[in-house]
Amino acid sequence: MSFSNVPDLILEPMIRNALMEDLGSYGDVTTRAVIPAETAYTARLNARADAIVSGMQVARIAFYLVDSSLEIKTHVADGQPCKTGETLMTIEGSAASILSAERVALNFAGRLTGIATKTASFVAEAAGTDARVTCTRKTTPGMRLVEKLAVLHGGGFNHRYSLSDAILIKDNHIAAAGGVRQVLEATKAHASHMMAVEIEVDRLDQLTEVLDIGGASVVLLDNMDNDTLRKAVALVDGRMKTEASGNVTKDRIASIAATGVDYISSGALTHSAPTVDLGLDF
Repeated sequence: MSFSNVPDLILEPMIRNALMEDLGSYGDVTTRAVIPAETAYTARLNARADAIVSGMQVARIAFYLVDSSLEIKTHVADGQPCKTGETLMTIEGSAASILSAERVALNFAGRLTGIATKTASFVAEAAGTDARVTCTRKTTPGMRLVEKLAVLHGGGFNHRYSLSDAILIKDNHIAAAGGVRQVLEATKAHASHMMAVEIEVDRLDQLTEVLDIGGASVVLLDNMDNDTLRKAVALVDGRMKTEASGNVTKDRIASIAATGVDYISSGALTHSAPTVDLGLDF
């Protein structure tokens, strides 16, 4: 599957900040001390594990921001599988520039490839059903955009990006507002017609109340066992989209998908994905 990346302009501030953090106030003193300025080299960004690739756009921008004269070629695009030992990208030009950008490029690419790979493993468990696997807002502060892109690269779907994207009424909102009816009536009175509304329930009696009152288009079925999820899907009967969330692990995905829910959201896609080992070899 191929993907249209977001404009580089949107990603550049995040990557620039990471480079500034790494280069400090005086730049790469090691490289400046030991590598003659005229030294040219071709480096290869290689996979050291089988994976689903993500972060190639980010890595390219990191190298470019350090030195726009570098020749960068991506051989395996974001969203594509790779094998151990496969070259994902080549970078040709100033050896000093390549070395100065190396760690930031690898930090991003390894982290994002890990998320894409974990997401793909979750998505595979739901194969043969209509359930879509989505991420959550449990992302690394400052890296939400690229981590959510990595979920897409792994074949998953994105939940809301931020608090301003959609109304998601959680249990604490219900408790603070005084009940299910209160939050739904308030939403009907104040929400824009362009704003999607989702409400969280953890009991079937709450779901029945939501269906009676109306005002939401998605219901989040929180921490329900599979039998309760099946009953919830039957109660909804197509009147709303259903999302299963809470305690969603890879070994539960197939059984959750079989209950008939439309979406399965898991924070583990981003908060627990291991970094994939990628290396820059000279």
